[in-house]
Amino acid sequence: MSEPLVRCVGLSRIYRVDGREVAALRGVDFSVPAGAFVAVTGRSGSGKTTLLNLIGGLDRPTAGEVYLGGRLLSTLSERERTELWRRQVGFVFQSFALLPTLSAFDNVALPLRITGVNRRERDARAQECLELVGLAEWAGHRPYELSGGQQQRIAIARALVHRPVLILADEPTGELDSATSREIFALLQRLTSEQRVTVIVASHDPLVHEYATWSVRLQDGRIEHSPAP
Repeated sequence: MSEPLVRCVGLSRIYRVDGREVAALRGVDFSVPAGAFVAVTGRSGSGKTTLLNLIGGLDRPTAGEVYLGGRLLSTLSERERTELWRRQVGFVFQSFALLPTLSAFDNVALPLRITGVNRRERDARAQECLELVGLAEWAGHRPYELSGGQQQRIAIARALVHRPVLILADEPTGELDSATSREIFALLQRLTSEQRVTVIVASHDPLVHEYATWSVRLQDGRIEHSPAP
């Protein structure tokens, strides 16, 4: 059996809030094979966002380990962790997190500009990603000129632009209606097969179950339900 793309072992995260300890995750074991679309579900405060942040290297666990592509994240230097964010992992957020003064095209191309990719290559890749999400004709529009669903598609294109192996999406349909949510989940599902990218979505939206390969449910920082993939 091949090594899973993501593997969490005994993962715990404890925060100190107003002088007391709050456990966001409690000994979570969690693995995801390459090419899967996995939904992490549960009520607000169940630990979904914390789990995604630990997998993406945005936070460090209090106990336990995270492996990405067989690499142990806790052994990476700060420079290596930054490279991980920039080149291997794409992030999609509920709030879209687009820069309002930039066009859709420039928002998508921005990660490549930051990493020093030459203009010809980054422009070609940004155009390709806009076509993947069906918004090539909106390339010159700014975020305020786009609907919520279109803005989230732009955010997904931006997450794809550096050809990551993993996309982490935190409540990507939280500000969208049901019809648009279906479109976003269907797009993420399609990208797992067409772009060979693994997707982990944290969501309380029940529609995600119709599109995910399988679902994991968190409750009070523990995995309550995790069927075999």
